[in-house]
Amino acid sequence: MKQSELADLAAALLAGRGFAHKRDISDVLSSLSQALPGGTQALSQAVAIGDDCAAIPAGDSPEDGYLLFAIEGFLDDFVGALPWFAGYCGVMVNVSDICAMGGRPIAVVDALWSRGMEPAGEVMRGLAAASSRYGVPIVGGHSNNRSERGSLAVAILGRAKKLLTSFDARPGDKLMMAIDLRGAFEEPHPFWNASTTAPAERLRADIELLPLLAESGRCDAAKDISNAGAIGTALMLLECSKVGALIDVDNIPRPPGVPLLRWLQAFPSFGYVFSVRPEHEVAVAHHFESKGIACATVGDVTAAPQVWLRDGASKALLWDVAEQPFIGARAVEATCDA
Repeated sequence: MKQSELADLAAALLAGRGFAHKRDISDVLSSLSQALPGGTQALSQAVAIGDDCAAIPAGDSPEDGYLLFAIEGFLDDFVGALPWFAGYCGVMVNVSDICAMGGRPIAVVDALWSRGMEPAGEVMRGLAAASSRYGVPIVGGHSNNRSERGSLAVAILGRAKKLLTSFDARPGDKLMMAIDLRGAFEEPHPFWNASTTAPAERLRADIELLPLLAESGRCDAAKDISNAGAIGTALMLLECSKVGALIDVDNIPRPPGVPLLRWLQAFPSFGYVFSVRPEHEVAVAHHFESKGIACATVGDVTAAPQVWLRDGASKALLWDVAEQPFIGARAVEATCDA
């Protein structure tokens, strides 16, 4: 890829909807930090704000593990266009957040606003389908069938013996990605669905891969690929860890025939970014590839907090966190320390 093409790719990613939504996190974190006595550092949890889940010590010692708590809200246009799949995703993406932290899901609750049961009924059927397939029960929630506008949010509780976090990438690590390519787009949307047609037994086995990886000690830094796409998610992890990376865009696992830009803006049903010590690189790749999930080393973690895209001899700067925070997790931390 030519230098100009790589720069155009970086510009297209920055202009995308997924990047814009993640940039909004910075404003929310700043507002929360100002409103809380002592800032966000006063919150009682094991990792800083900005990770996939809140991690709350489950006892007095690390051996007691951690309770994991997360929530996902869904865009109104997504729920309106694909109500069953939106409901399904309510469970699926929350399960992914728990796994990204090295945990196992326990249960979910939902909050659903609608005008009557259309499309609320379809949303609930999607929630129930994912609950059954992943083996994660729906244990309660809140509903309002007399709302002027529809809205969906789903929260999840999980538990981890050992954490994967966004705050433990180190210079010299290998940046890796594992993505299930056995799926298809939910056209015309950017959602890569490798879940709804997969055997339920395989789905339940695959979500065990992340806690097993954490417990093996071969990895301690991870994040699930969200609507920011593979590179945007990597940027979030790197910012939290105060590091940067050179990312080889052509090394990112990608289905045959899918254009690069579309894939880099995709939201896969099973996709994770890892920062891995070099001595564990081969073992981590085998951990996923042995289960039919594509896994590759996609770059090198650097001490300088810039994220560069690379293709052969060409490089283009995507983001310089030293110049401008992305989600602002470290900016809030610095404000709290001041």
